[in-house]
Amino acid sequence: MSKNLIVDYIPFEVTREQINESISQNDGRLVVKGVLQRADAKNQNGRVYPRDTLMREAGKYAQVQIKERRALGELDHPDSSVVNLNNASHNIIEMHWNNDDLLGTVEVLGTPSGNILKELFKSGIKLGISSRGLGSVKEINEDEGETVEVQPDFELIAFDFVSNPSTHGAFMSPMNESVENKVCKVDCKIESIINDILRGE
Repeated sequence: MSKNLIVDYIPFEVTREQINESISQNDGRLVVKGVLQRADAKNQNGRVYPRDTLMREAGKYAQVQIKERRALGELDHPDSSVVNLNNASHNIIEMHWNNDDLLGTVEVLGTPSGNILKELFKSGIKLGISSRGLGSVKEINEDEGETVEVQPDFELIAFDFVSNPSTHGAFMSPMNESVENKVCKVDCKIESIINDILRGE
């Protein structure tokens, strides 16, 4: 069974008060906490991550990448199984389980992409977090429509911050308008912030 790039999104709940508190307590650095991935739950992509597989990969990730301070992620998920250092925006510094939720502590870096990520957080832009890995999936029979299960060959690569989550509820706060009506408002604001940073404003 061939391995493919598997990308999935999860809510990342951070309030503006938590952001301001983190910046004041960490000498201007932004450190945020939230849910990175969820086990044994069908997401909007119709995928289920078995707890055993996710626990194994999270354990390996913590023992190698996090321990060696190279649990880097990118701003917006690429179509690659390699983390591009030019686009690194954050580093996972801790992970732990709370029931079926894999929680993590994320340090936003002072890189160009990290500075953009920090400004997006500070501006209240709704962001999601995306797990990236290599693996195969298998269809499982369920009454609730098409469901695929991530197989034991799954390898976790990274967690990326994204602006367009596909999982239901994957934005930082509930949406009152349709996605179609939100697209320009969100994307245009992101573009405006990025342009301001590039102009040094």
